[in-house]
Amino acid sequence: MAEKTGIDPIHQFIIHEHVPLHVGGVDISFTNSSLWMAIIFLVVTAIMVLGMRPKAMVPGRLQSVAELSYTFIAGMVRDNVGKEGMAFFPFIFTLFMFILTANLLGMIPYSFTITSHIIVTFAMAFVVFIGVTIIGFARHGLKFLGYFVPHGAPGWLLPLIVLIEVISYFVRPISLSVRLFANMLAGHTMMKVFAGFIMLLSAGLGAVGLMIGILPLIFVVALTGLEILVAVLQAYVFAILTCIYLNDAIHLHH
Repeated sequence: MAEKTGIDPIHQFIIHEHVPLHVGGVDISFTNSSLWMAIIFLVVTAIMVLGMRPKAMVPGRLQSVAELSYTFIAGMVRDNVGKEGMAFFPFIFTLFMFILTANLLGMIPYSFTITSHIIVTFAMAFVVFIGVTIIGFARHGLKFLGYFVPHGAPGWLLPLIVLIEVISYFVRPISLSVRLFANMLAGHTMMKVFAGFIMLLSAGLGAVGLMIGILPLIFVVALTGLEILVAVLQAYVFAILTCIYLNDAIHLHH
């Protein structure tokens, strides 16, 4: 039915090659995903560079966005990691702005949402996981393994508790990536499905269908607002969980 009517909620997630490129049997083609990553990079860079160039006492809109973004993430890092965490502020700020911009640009019709692909979200989550683990061992050496042994745990339960802690630690990149990927995929799919209902009703029932189609149209508008909220929230969740993981590695609290 989707093929006959031209309505396919999954079509928006298909990766297309723009510039085919293969090196040593490895496909490194420039795709629509690559294109939108470049666009996201340029948008974030433009906001920060152009926003901070005036340095006015009374900031304009772009400067306000840049300053509020900086202040918000700096406060998040200080509150969740402490002053030591400010050394990693550039990474967390870049991560947050990249995900937030990717999510919001994905709301534009006919755009491409890179965070709706598990390979993209997992790559970011895996970098966070590896980075946090390296920081933990660099700061504490083998004492970092004590993270998997909670204080005050009864000795006879330690083998089970340690096993659970190790599993939960290594599941972090999966849970972190799936949370972002699933929310973006599900939200965009729902929007496409309900938008398809409007097209089907108006095409099949004419004026009557158009009147009935107002109901799914209202739902799509409401869903769009919800998706924008989710886009911002998911960027925040990804960044704050990164801060929490970083705090565990730096301070070894458990």
